[in-house]
Amino acid sequence: MTQASPLPGNESTARSLLLQAHGRATPARVGVLGILLQANAALSHQEIEQTALQQGLSVDRVTLYRALDWLVEQGLAHKIAGADRTWRYNAQAGTPHQHAHFHCKQCEQVFCLENLQPTLLFALPEGYRIDEVELNLQGRCPDCAGKTNRAG
Repeated sequence: MTQASPLPGNESTARSLLLQAHGRATPARVGVLGILLQANAALSHQEIEQTALQQGLSVDRVTLYRALDWLVEQGLAHKIAGADRTWRYNAQAGTPHQHAHFHCKQCEQVFCLENLQPTLLFALPEGYRIDEVELNLQGRCPDCAGKTNRAG
C-alpha cells in the first residue's frame, strides 16, 4: 500500500485547483485531492480513507466517494480499474489525456505511465468513433523487480 504523508503546499495547490475548476473547496475535497497529489501511485478508496485518518481528516465513506466522483467529473483525478476490480484514483494534472497504466502483480500498486502514449495499431470500421483507450500493463514495478533480482 502506498502511504502518503503531509507535504507542504499540497493543501494550497489542491485548493487552487478546486477553485480553478469553479468548485467549492470543501475540507473533504481539499484533503482528498491533496492526498492524491502527494501519492506516487494510484490509491484505492480504502488507502485514501486510511491516509486521511492518519492526516487528521475526518471524512465518512459516502463523502469520500462523492468527493472522488466530483474530482473525476471535473478532470482533477481519474480512476483506474485494477486487476483486482478495485477502483484506484490518481490526481490528474491539466486536461484529461490518454496514457498507459502499469499494475505491479507483486505489490498490487497501479502507476500512471505518463510518457507512454497508447496508439492504435488498427483502423476501426467506418462510423465508429473512439472516445477513450485503456492500456493496462502488468508485471513488476522497479522496486519489486529489484527485490526479486537481489533475492534470486
